[in-house]
Amino acid sequence: MASFLQVLGGLTLFLFGVRMLSSGMEKIAGDKIQQWLERMTTRRLKAALFGTGVTAIIQSSSLMMATMIGLINTNLMTLEQAIGMMMGLEIGTTITAQIAAFDIDNLAYLFIALGFVFIEFLPRGKWRDYGEVIMGFGTLFLGMNLMSDALRVLTTMPAVEAWLITMGQNVLAGLLAGVVLTAIVQSSSAVTGLTVAMGMSQAISLEGAVAILFGANIGTCATGLIASSRLSRTARQASIAQILINVIGVLIFLPFFSPFIRLVSFTASELPRQIANAHTIFNIAVSAILFPFVGQIARAAKRLAPEKEEKETKLTTYIDYMQYRIPAVALTESLRELLRMGETTSRMIELSRLALIEKDMDAAQWVLEQEDGFVDPVTDILENFVNGLMRENLSVSQQRRCFQLKNIIIDIERVGDLAEDLAEAAQTRANNKTEFSPAAMQDLDRLCRHAYDTYSLALRALQTADHALAERACRMEDEFDHLYLEARQGHIERLEAGICHPEADVIFTETLRNLERISDHADNIGISTMRN
Repeated sequence: MASFLQVLGGLTLFLFGVRMLSSGMEKIAGDKIQQWLERMTTRRLKAALFGTGVTAIIQSSSLMMATMIGLINTNLMTLEQAIGMMMGLEIGTTITAQIAAFDIDNLAYLFIALGFVFIEFLPRGKWRDYGEVIMGFGTLFLGMNLMSDALRVLTTMPAVEAWLITMGQNVLAGLLAGVVLTAIVQSSSAVTGLTVAMGMSQAISLEGAVAILFGANIGTCATGLIASSRLSRTARQASIAQILINVIGVLIFLPFFSPFIRLVSFTASELPRQIANAHTIFNIAVSAILFPFVGQIARAAKRLAPEKEEKETKLTTYIDYMQYRIPAVALTESLRELLRMGETTSRMIELSRLALIEKDMDAAQWVLEQEDGFVDPVTDILENFVNGLMRENLSVSQQRRCFQLKNIIIDIERVGDLAEDLAEAAQTRANNKTEFSPAAMQDLDRLCRHAYDTYSLALRALQTADHALAERACRMEDEFDHLYLEARQGHIERLEAGICHPEADVIFTETLRNLERISDHADNIGISTMRN
């Protein structure tokens, strides 16, 4: 019983180490992964090689999957390109087994101690992230040591020994064991680590270990199937493509199991390294075999993905709750969604101007429909998404970024409300046949255009993180204040001279105030951009 608990404890430490290692590498990489992906995915082969390299370095297939799904959603990557990268991703993840196959014994404790020093005693920020990576390595190796020590004892038990012999003699039994184990723990890394640990303690044959690894490749699909039911159609297509790759790969290799075992046995003298090499060779071979059929896999994934979302109008384009696993990606996609809402509200200001100045009631109606049908619901979705993200394990800079996004969401939502007020004022003016003097019309047109330009510039500064543009937007807001005061004074003089009608006063004055508020919100966005 004690040995069994030690295996569980070692497995837990192994997984915790892998997660800590991945978390540290993700924070070090930040949103650079997404920028690299956008530049490196023009060709399938380049995408596959890039996927292999990056996944091998950061040890996070979930980061790559979440990023790929975000890029497919934004039409920056096709499903075919993503599948090519997915094949590279499968190869890159085998580095976990290669790392686990090292037998460094007491060095694990040194890694853990060194990582602790980095996290607790060095300045926060990148040092803490490096500490997570180092401590992750140490914890991973400590878990492997605990598992291999306990398995040496467990294999002396007749029942366990008989089961392991069966795994080596019956490929299908080993494959089934790998499927079930991976489906239960929902982690192929856990099963891979456990299998390598068995090899370290000589508790399993190479045949049994490889059969379990084959099963783990299929069992990991259970995680994808469970998760994909809650995700966007794009995410489901990517998940189904991964399932097809894994299942087809195992089916290809099963008839050649014995020759494959003989090949792997020549690659190293130690069993743990042979197991790790089998894992790597299998994934490289499957990717090479299936690479010419990427198009067919993509078409099959599109046919197999449920069509229910196609019948609905999806309000958001970029965000997906799958991205919570990778905060850097979630923040990037939240900003894209926010900027998309900003573009709509910017268009609403322009059409409100047409409604006011040119009495275009179709433009006014469009503005009202966008406010109720798009801006308000997307605001709720975005706020809930960012609030949920803040409950994740975020760095200090990521927490600060979330607060910035929340403030800008409020600013953009308020601009939508103000554009709606302008459109309603235009409708009131048209219904009541209220007329403005030529001078008043000129002032309104100038202020509408200035508010629109200020707001658009602030959004562009936010998108590009350009402090110079943000500063220009803030200066334009100061200029607007002067124009506003001039327009107010001119309006008062026209009222006193009897040029403007009193019934036009309420609409004109309220419109000026709303335009000033739009300019103020643009100023808020500019200031927020300069602070970040």
